[in-house]
Amino acid sequence: VPFDTVLIHGLVRDAQGRKMSKSLGNGIDPLEIIGTYGADALRFALATGNSPGNDMRFSDEKIEAARNFNNKLWNAARFVLMNLDIEQVTVPSKEELETEDKWILSRLNDLTKEVCENLDRFELGVALAKLYDFVWSEFCDWYIELLKPRFADKGSRSNLVAQKVIAYVLGQTLKLLHPFMPFITEEIRSSLPPISGDEAESIMISAYPSYDPALSFPEDEERMEKLIELIRAIRNRRAEMNVPPSKKAELMIVTDQAEPYQQGLHFIQRLAYASNVTFPETAPADVTGLVSVVTHDATAYLPLSELVDLAAERERIAKELEKAKNGLRITEGKLANEKFVAHAPENVVNAEREKVAKYQELIAKLEESAKAMA
Repeated sequence: VPFDTVLIHGLVRDAQGRKMSKSLGNGIDPLEIIGTYGADALRFALATGNSPGNDMRFSDEKIEAARNFNNKLWNAARFVLMNLDIEQVTVPSKEELETEDKWILSRLNDLTKEVCENLDRFELGVALAKLYDFVWSEFCDWYIELLKPRFADKGSRSNLVAQKVIAYVLGQTLKLLHPFMPFITEEIRSSLPPISGDEAESIMISAYPSYDPALSFPEDEERMEKLIELIRAIRNRRAEMNVPPSKKAELMIVTDQAEPYQQGLHFIQRLAYASNVTFPETAPADVTGLVSVVTHDATAYLPLSELVDLAAERERIAKELEKAKNGLRITEGKLANEKFVAHAPENVVNAEREKVAKYQELIAKLEESAKAMA
């Protein structure tokens, strides 16, 4: 018997959902794609969104997104390698680990369990989506950023622990990704120090990761998630108000669970661009002139005057508000024209109706912002 298990996937269709054929001239030459984007990007794009029993669409956007992910992983690996001077990777003892180390190890452990379960059920697209989110967001956007001060502290015990943890996490992540992206994972892994107990010559013949109860830290994971949620919310709010990272502001955090935020104070100051952080027991009686940022168990307040030039911001909002109201008036005028509604294609009429809803939503947000600036 040549195979004991066979997975028959759906058709790979073009970006419009049509079957690829010579007569339509919409076929894809894999060798051309590989020559432009690389074999790993093609494999990644074909596995993304692939679910048993369903057809999938292939598009330039998908292959470009796959190439970008490859670049993200490569650049992250380069950064890690630049900061390593260890010859072998061992997971430090629990007592040596910082909260952020326990968080990433626990998240990797959860991911490993879920990916193995997904692969056992042939849910390739689901497994790859989870790996993508972990690498892009948790590993690159957060853990690497959290470790930068420790990498700068050369020769310290904290620096050594950080090196071991990040090398271990990267090495295990490469193994999880290897079935989808064999070439880049093999190349990066060959440059990393070997993980203790796994000296296999090639990643292809090394043991696939499995769930390890000793690397599960649910309490530390929860604490770190709360901290990240608050920092992300503050950064998003600042971005909405066009406040540059260089402009720091005082931050008040009101919560009945202050410990995770106090423990991660240095992260809040650096990553949420805070000049000073206080923890009042109750919310300010007068919140006039304060910007509030709410998460599920904390509320942060930032003085508006420290973030923006109030006069300039009022002027900008007034101009945008006038522009949005004019756009709404023109669009509503089109929809009030019976001839337009009766004769225009349905998709054009629906697009105009969607524009009305978007204008109304934008106007409501701008009016709310103008009220806060008063």
